[in-house]
Amino acid sequence: MNRDKLIEQIKDEYARLASTESQEDFIQSTTDLTPEAYYEKLLSKAIDEINKGTFDDFESGKEVVSAIANNKTLLSGWK
Repeated sequence: MNRDKLIEQIKDEYARLASTESQEDFIQSTTDLTPEAYYEKLLSKAIDEINKGTFDDFESGKEVVSAIANNKTLLSGWK
């Protein structure tokens, strides 16, 4: 898939996820980050990996987001 198109799709997917998270549930399950900050961090790392070619075999942004949700080690330097 075209990397620019993949980036646009993951931006949309992370924006959707951030808007559906309730702040209370989110803080209980992660850190003191807001949902928006958490997903911005994920998005930034995902874009870096897309530009490196990590997700060249993926068919959609949703597939990338799902893979990252299941395995954060796909993102270099994720903490």
